[in-house]
Amino acid sequence: MKARLIAYAKQAGVALVAFIIATAIWLPCLHLIYRKPLTDFYSEKGISPKARELAARHLRLWTDPASRAVELKKMRGSNAEWDFMGRTFLVWSLANMSLREPELKAQYLPVMDQIIHETVKIEKTDGIYAFLMDYAKAGTYVVKPARSLFLDGEIALMMGARRMLQENPAYKEQMTERLKVIEERMNGNPLMAMESYPDECWTYDHAVALAAFKLQDKLDGTDHSALCQRWIAIAKKYLVHSQTGLLVSSYQTDGTQLIGPEGSTIWMVVHCLQVVDEPFARDQYERARKELGRITLGFGYGTEWPVSWQGPRDIDSGMVIPGFDVSAGSSGMAFIAAASFQDWDFLRALAATIDMAGFPSYHNGELKYCASNQVGDAALLYAAVLGPMWERISKP
Repeated sequence: MKARLIAYAKQAGVALVAFIIATAIWLPCLHLIYRKPLTDFYSEKGISPKARELAARHLRLWTDPASRAVELKKMRGSNAEWDFMGRTFLVWSLANMSLREPELKAQYLPVMDQIIHETVKIEKTDGIYAFLMDYAKAGTYVVKPARSLFLDGEIALMMGARRMLQENPAYKEQMTERLKVIEERMNGNPLMAMESYPDECWTYDHAVALAAFKLQDKLDGTDHSALCQRWIAIAKKYLVHSQTGLLVSSYQTDGTQLIGPEGSTIWMVVHCLQVVDEPFARDQYERARKELGRITLGFGYGTEWPVSWQGPRDIDSGMVIPGFDVSAGSSGMAFIAAASFQDWDFLRALAATIDMAGFPSYHNGELKYCASNQVGDAALLYAAVLGPMWERISKP
């Protein structure tokens, strides 16, 4: 019996060693199954295959009321913000796609108008809380009447993106009104802070608003360069995390920091600041890439927080996988930053991850990622087509 047990132990040991060796060989090669040419996801010219397939599904959702109702119910059941951001990312995406292939403009303009019109109508009818999370109602806005920079900035940028394709006097007027409110409120605060939620300001929303100002300057000949540079100077002085040098995510109107640097915020911030202050944006991207961007065994992902700061897990960070600290929110937004700064190795690695872990579903020329949702797929679409709109803003 003892000899038999020894024999079994040896066999088990050999099997374990063989398994370890096989795993050591197989794991580093796994990403090769999912590693595809970068042009499958992002093309510097034209529109990539995945972008067309992602766009096809979103366009169907906006032209098929029944499908849209189902998707909208799922989105708003989780987070009303996601419904709103799904709209904005799609409008920005369609603008970039139209600039890439002008023959698509006639097809996309009506959809963009439908989205903008419906969004503004809901805001007007139901108030700002229609697109905010429930906790917005629990507090009181410091500045009255209550306005949310989250809504004003993104709607202004939507209207500007639409105007870049074809002028619309109504959008010009509404965009100007919103940006005037933002400018007045930013100038009325020593830290140029405007609330998105009651006494809660987000660098994400300020960066979007600054990009909207730059777009207005391009379209209308205005000049907000001094305002933008003043915000950058204040941010460098008061809104930077001391250990990493990264911009924090949220703070109060008096500058008290609430949430430190996190991936679901900073990746979009650097994208927007690229047209405001490119050197500063690039510095922030490189810091974020070092602190939050990862490539392991050929697969790319983003962590939500740097090692030196651990924040609260919330709806934005999404599920965080222990051990690797993979954040769905950070990883999704990292696509936008990597494409913006042409970090092709990171973008290719991110694309391999979404093809493996995102569970892509193809049907009738449409693509959706089953592990994602409508806003996640809209953000991926934006990452796959961004570039032309920012290039136009940046041209002298």
